[in-house]
Amino acid sequence: MKRRIIAGNWKSNTTWTEAKQLVEELSRMTTGQDINTRVVIAPPTPYLAAIRSGLPPMIALAAQNCSANDTGAFTGEYTAGMLASVGVKYVIVGHSERRAMYNETDEVVAQKVRQVLDAGLYAILCVGESLEERESGRHFDVVKTQIEAAFTAQIGKEEANHVVVAYEPVWAIGTGKTASDEQAQEMHAHIRSLLDEAYGEVASDISILYGGSVKPGNAAGIFQGEDVDGGLIGGASLKAEDFMAIIEANSEWTTAS
Repeated sequence: MKRRIIAGNWKSNTTWTEAKQLVEELSRMTTGQDINTRVVIAPPTPYLAAIRSGLPPMIALAAQNCSANDTGAFTGEYTAGMLASVGVKYVIVGHSERRAMYNETDEVVAQKVRQVLDAGLYAILCVGESLEERESGRHFDVVKTQIEAAFTAQIGKEEANHVVVAYEPVWAIGTGKTASDEQAQEMHAHIRSLLDEAYGEVASDISILYGGSVKPGNAAGIFQGEDVDGGLIGGASLKAEDFMAIIEANSEWTTAS
């Protein structure tokens, strides 16, 4: 069964003091609550091991990136196996900033997905189109190519539910623009159909998240989409109150006894 997931990508933000404070606030807010959403946070890499030691079990730890290679002479890189050894459960792969700023091709993204799964972790595979690609009507084809290259062309049914797809329209990341509720659901339905073609009934077990300027004020509408299983949250994940409001928009909460 697919999970509802809210994942916070902190990117290159927070000092160590700020990161500890944010984790403490999130831990306090979730204590005593029965949450039907999987909560995931992706702090900057230097903080991962230390944060894991104080993280409540209801919050899972994610890394923002990993190497496309296994161990070896790759100075400055860190492997998926290393991340697993410090308690990481998820790895964000193929984020548009990595693709654009660090020239990560579909081939590199595919290699990283393979490394993540081989380490026994879950991959959060980011896909999405630019504004020019959407305006020219190529958005469905762009996302299809990204999905096929990194996912359906190399991952079999037995591992498919270890990949979470995050649809992030590039034109809506950090811009304040957001896909309409209808646009988000339309693309998520397209992604679901691609997964259904590749995996059949297994596709219903794969979570598809939306990312792109999600805020407390627009989260509920976006998450109402039939094929929207949660969100990959950027800036709003850096404020505990905003992040928890987004979790609430994706969850049914009851007070734990």
